[in-house]
Amino acid sequence: MPHDPAADQRFFQATTRDFLAGTMPVATVRELGETGTGFDRRWWRRGAELGWTAMLVPESLGGGTVSGRPMTELALVAMELGRSCAPGPFVTTNAVLAGLAPHAERFADIVTAVLSGERIAVWAVYEPGRGFDALGTGTPAGRAAYATRIESDGTGVRLTGVKDRVEAGDQADLFLVTASGPRGPVQVLVPADAPGVTVEPAWTLDLVRRTARVTFDHVAVPSDAVVNIGAEAETAVRAQALTAAVLTAAESVGAADSAFDATLAWLSDRYTFGRPLASYQALKHRMADNKTWLEACRATAAAAAAAWDDDPATAAEAVGIAKSYVGAKAPVIGQDCVQLHGGIGVTWEHDLHLYLRRITLGRALYGTPEEHRRRITDLLDAA
Repeated sequence: MPHDPAADQRFFQATTRDFLAGTMPVATVRELGETGTGFDRRWWRRGAELGWTAMLVPESLGGGTVSGRPMTELALVAMELGRSCAPGPFVTTNAVLAGLAPHAERFADIVTAVLSGERIAVWAVYEPGRGFDALGTGTPAGRAAYATRIESDGTGVRLTGVKDRVEAGDQADLFLVTASGPRGPVQVLVPADAPGVTVEPAWTLDLVRRTARVTFDHVAVPSDAVVNIGAEAETAVRAQALTAAVLTAAESVGAADSAFDATLAWLSDRYTFGRPLASYQALKHRMADNKTWLEACRATAAAAAAAWDDDPATAAEAVGIAKSYVGAKAPVIGQDCVQLHGGIGVTWEHDLHLYLRRITLGRALYGTPEEHRRRITDLLDAA
């Protein structure tokens, strides 16, 4: 994701790219989509062994970074996943780990199981009929009020409500649920097999990046499963939201990059009237625009990851800029690449639609461009 990655970062990125090329070619992505399988858990464990889940986990629990810049390194992986349209709960799992990071020692067994890929933990934050409220947009005093409620029952707590757009929810072992409690927002870990939990797989535009609707019907949870309460929960939710937004933006950049490369090769190889399509000035102008937007997407996503690593005080604004810009421009790039391919670009057999699907879903998840622009306005007003 950085313009000039360090040597260890380049090696980490190349290792991920080679692994995806060997285990998750586009043909395999198509097969997973046709069978309705989000991802193979054995494959995910192999990805975890490469470090995909390690960056936000303390070294004392087996985690750690390659170069001391966790979000920059995670963004490199996200970009490669986008380039290959690969499946897996990469974004949502790292969002959960961002929320658990301050309490990693208290939840050591869970964190190490998620780190190794043995257990799948996903973030349940969206609610039916509502946008992405995790950053407090559109709610009084910056507080996100959730319809999902958590209340004490004397021996523990009980959770009631519905969450939708839960990434990889149909294959999850654990949900980190963001809810409202008597003292403000609460985050609690809920096993997927707990009595009262119902999971319904949902259709998404992406063939393998799947979501689910999860219903919690008076689900009893022990008190020690509560992760954060009140102001501490708000801080954790913001960290999760920024993590998910950065990684989704980086993934969209990777998908747009693949679509652009495929189109550039097509224009160079395809001839009309004895000339390659790439020689026509009108098409050159369109590709020049796409390249400009693509590099700007890459730069804003890299800046957001760098701000997360280096300057948390500016991270919210940088992430909002990246997610809103990438969300606005990456779909334009993807759509134009389809059009530049002519009739073959809109066929099922061509791979372009896979990248466009990934980009379109990425635009919607973890804050649309409009939601992030509103958040930037709130930040400017507060300043």
